[in-house]
Parts: sequence; structure tokens; C-alpha cells
Amino acid sequence: QAQLVESGGGLVQPGGSLRLSCAASGSAFDIYAMGWSRQAPGKQRDLVARITTGGSTFYSNSVKGRFTISRDNAKNTVYLQMNFLEPDDTAVYYCNAGSSLLIEGDYWGQGTQVTVSS
Repeated sequence: QAQLVESGGGLVQPGGSLRLSCAASGSAFDIYAMGWSRQAPGKQRDLVARITTGGSTFYSNSVKGRFTISRDNAKNTVYLQMNFLEPDDTAVYYCNAGSSLLIEGDYWGQGTQVTVSS
């Protein structure tokens, strides 16, 4: 079983930037894709961005051009650089890992709050 530990959330003003990190430890042999989903109060959870071990990526339309996902395979760590943040980006961001680029996997982080507000 793999464990995912996230860091990097917080409060930022509109137009600002944050970087989230997620490190996988334990038995991670079956992890092919890692990424982030988010859930705002009263809304469903949505995929935000994902990346495979080979570097293929997925971004939701709402974050394309503003967010960049990257991965350090040697460290089993994925990063989400979030620029030009908007109030609608406010949510709990969950790191997720599994075997598919476009489908959430079985491994989850604890979640980190991102709040965009002036």
C-alpha cells in the first residue's frame, strides 16, 4: 500500500501563486499516474491535473494555461504549480495516485486547503 503526503496549501490573493507537493511512499510499484483532484464546498470532486511516469499529462479546462503539473520519478513526488489563482480555485485539493491517467486511483492524500481571497 502506498501512502501519499501533501504539502503546500494556504491562503493567497487572486492572481497569486502556490505550489502543491505530493510524495508517495511505501509500496508504490503499481502507481502509473499521479495528480490532483479538488472539491469545493457543496460541489462534486473534479480532476484538476494528472501526470504519468512517462510524462503524459491531463489538465481540466478550468486550469489549462494557469496550472502546471510535474513529477520527479526518482522521488515519487508530484508537484502542482498554480499561477494566476482565482477565487473559483478555492477548494480542498487531494493528491491521488493509481493506474490510469484519466481516472482517479485508489490512493489518496489527506487533502490540503487552498483559499483564494482578497
